[in-house]
Amino acid sequence: MRDLFSTVRNITLAVALGAVAGLTMLSPAANAAGLLERGIWLSGPRYDGEMRGCAEALGTISQQFAEKESRFWNSSLEITGYADVHEVAFRAWANDSIPRRFCTASAMLTDGRARQVHYSIIEDGGFAGFDSGVEWCVVGLDRNWAYNPSCKAAKP
Repeated sequence: MRDLFSTVRNITLAVALGAVAGLTMLSPAANAAGLLERGIWLSGPRYDGEMRGCAEALGTISQQFAEKESRFWNSSLEITGYADVHEVAFRAWANDSIPRRFCTASAMLTDGRARQVHYSIIEDGGFAGFDSGVEWCVVGLDRNWAYNPSCKAAKP
């Protein structure tokens, strides 16, 4: 009886493997993109490196920081002002990567402490790629450790 079950199992396995192999052999080959696809849909990114300056992103950072602190950390901290705003690097990575402008600034917070803010402005990094996006980190207040240690991952 045991031999009968093992024989049936082996035959079922062989039929299944044969069916998979047959379907693989009969499937159509993948073709390259057609003329229409190459001309319209697969054109690839065209970055020109034109982004906002370092000072123009500070309003966005202030607004997003206040929202993050109040919504996620139940804190009333806000950024009240900036000083020593300057660019650290531009297109610091490979030539074919998305252009970024890396900046740093000293931010004054409502708790009376000045903290460093490291941020990057990303070409076409906004919502659905329509505007420049901003990624930022306030040293000492990276509570979810997204850019730890000490916002090092927010730098070039």
